[in-house]
Amino acid sequence: MTGTTKRLEKKSAGKNNAAKATRAGFSDPAVDAVFNAYPKPIKARLLALRRLIFDTAKTTKGVGALQETLKWGQPSYLTAETKSGSTIRIDQVKSAANQYAVYFHCQTDLVETFRELYPTEFSYGGNRSILLNADDDVSEPALRHCVALALTYHLNKRKAARDS
Repeated sequence: MTGTTKRLEKKSAGKNNAAKATRAGFSDPAVDAVFNAYPKPIKARLLALRRLIFDTAKTTKGVGALQETLKWGQPSYLTAETKSGSTIRIDQVKSAANQYAVYFHCQTDLVETFRELYPTEFSYGGNRSILLNADDDVSEPALRHCVALALTYHLNKRKAARDS
């Protein structure tokens, strides 16, 4: 094999990798860049969390398509189409290299609700986050429920107002 052939194969492999990254679903290159900057164990956990958020949105009535963007430099998920929910942000915890978190709007009662529903399944950061450790198994059904509650927060508030 000549040096030119090897270079072309490398170029072709690079294009295939780029196509795979696009298929991963990052419509915003800035979000992709943030994920690529995380250390490997945290990146893997955050990508799994991202999939859980999108999967939960797809299977939760009234949510619609999510918009993925950056807010405060963190990957953020908004129900821009339906306005059914409160923004969810995810990120590595800056003060603890092995932790990552799911952040919620601090002026909602979401984290208070999660604490009541799941007092032992998660650790919490004040009234704004669920804290997770990269080495621990996560209670996926509980986390999925919390995400669904956030994605339908406004929808549920509107229903409660109509029903009262």
